[in-house]
Amino acid sequence: MKFTVSSTALFSHLSAASKVMGTKNTMPILDCFLLNVRDNKATITASDSEKYFITSIDIIDMTENAMFCIPAKTIMESIKELAEQPITFDYNADTHELNGIHQSGSFSIMAQDAEAFPLQQNINPEATTLTIPAETLLNGINRCLFATANDEIRLVMTGIYIDVKPDCVIFAGTDGRKLVRNINRNIQPGFEAGFILPKKVSSILKSVVSKDTADIVIHFDNEKAVIQTADFELYFRLIEGRYPNYNAVIPTDNPFQATVERTSLIGALKRVSVFCNQSSGLMKVHLENNLMKLTGQDNDYATSAEENLFCDYQNSPISVGFSCQFMLEIASIMDAENLTLQLADPSRPGVIVPAEQPENEEVLMLLMPMMLNE
Repeated sequence: MKFTVSSTALFSHLSAASKVMGTKNTMPILDCFLLNVRDNKATITASDSEKYFITSIDIIDMTENAMFCIPAKTIMESIKELAEQPITFDYNADTHELNGIHQSGSFSIMAQDAEAFPLQQNINPEATTLTIPAETLLNGINRCLFATANDEIRLVMTGIYIDVKPDCVIFAGTDGRKLVRNINRNIQPGFEAGFILPKKVSSILKSVVSKDTADIVIHFDNEKAVIQTADFELYFRLIEGRYPNYNAVIPTDNPFQATVERTSLIGALKRVSVFCNQSSGLMKVHLENNLMKLTGQDNDYATSAEENLFCDYQNSPISVGFSCQFMLEIASIMDAENLTLQLADPSRPGVIVPAEQPENEEVLMLLMPMMLNE
């Protein structure tokens, strides 16, 4: 059988699908794409045995249906440098030989039998359905992903918790030292539910979804979920377990509040971070008389640095220890012009919020304090 597709369209879809593939697969067949050529479309499936990415491209011309597996690395390297042009594939079902023919040459690849490729399990038809704008989902992922945990001991904290309320959707991420809560009231689902989006899935969505994408539909039950867009479907297992009560650790009474320009804070944090202790990252934040003083020092190397920033602060003096690197991450993720640091006392978490919240949203980031050596 023969079929013809656009070289750039094919490479774009293969690149997106490849992001779900593992580097060390337990089954050799998972190093391949599954291609199903049928009804003037070529459906591409990639998997790491837990996640399945399915996308389709239009076919310019075809002779008959076919389904086969093709080595992912080989096919992508074969067409990577091709300019936009039609490329014709000639597949022999008896020998599994696949020949690619383009304007300047040709190549031959040995395909594999499609029956060896494991197929995804369909989601429960009674699963909960959440429809969410692509921009809303991306904003929630971008703000929360950096705060998720990396160790597998606290598995539930390695993902982003999507807490669905009747009048809003809340994105939350925490590793126990920093926390993000993003409330979006532009969406009113009308029901309550929740699930933990795995970190790997979040990273894939960041790379394949644009803010111009139409609404995203998420079907989920207690174990599995599928994310559907106009361009692809992504099947995956949810992280099972109870997510921590993120609201319980957020202090509600913070009398010490300082507002500072975000870009100036980022610059100061970058300079101070060079001189902080490399193991602890401890930095002292002192607020007094409209001044924020950042101090970092490393006694092992007898180095120190101090940065003074003008801020809006008119309360009594207070000093708190924070991780310089974590505060820099928080300031870099925020997209507001000015940030407000809210404190209760040196032993309680610091809350960082935009001085002006986005419309119908509430963005809050929390940072646990560190003990100062004073």
